[in-house]
Amino acid sequence: MALPKLVITDIDGVWTDGGMYYTADGDVMKRFSVKDGWGVLFLREFGIPVAIMTGENTQIVQKRAAKLKIERCYLGVNDKLAKARELCEEMGITLADVAFIGDDINDIRLLREVGFSASPANTPVYIKKEVHYVTSAHGGFGAFREFVEKILVNNGMLEEALRRVM
Repeated sequence: MALPKLVITDIDGVWTDGGMYYTADGDVMKRFSVKDGWGVLFLREFGIPVAIMTGENTQIVQKRAAKLKIERCYLGVNDKLAKARELCEEMGITLADVAFIGDDINDIRLLREVGFSASPANTPVYIKKEVHYVTSAHGGFGAFREFVEKILVNNGMLEEALRRVM
């Protein structure tokens, strides 16, 4: 795939290990890998926007997006394909211009339609069969960063990305 004009990512199972951690008071926590933040920075160096689309509706994801300066953060998305089409129309691009990484049933329709799709290593086999690339990293352990690096490698741009952020 050519360099995408937009990268969309799911969160739970991609940026997190898919677990939900509860405190004794019932507060929910999520574990994020800082490695994935570098993927966002690499894309930013080339002017490629990142959009988060998750079925969850939690302030935890919004806080992570804010820390990484990801402006397009969509929570509680039931139909990711419809939301992606809406976003593409807004941006004047097509789904063929989009790269997306997701890991579960609610991601399949969008994974099938984008120009480049991926899933983490610990994704169910029937999801892996739907994507162009399966990361060696598990969700929550650098899968998003690996996905971004794969895009950059495919376009001969990883070395340039590394030079720019060092």
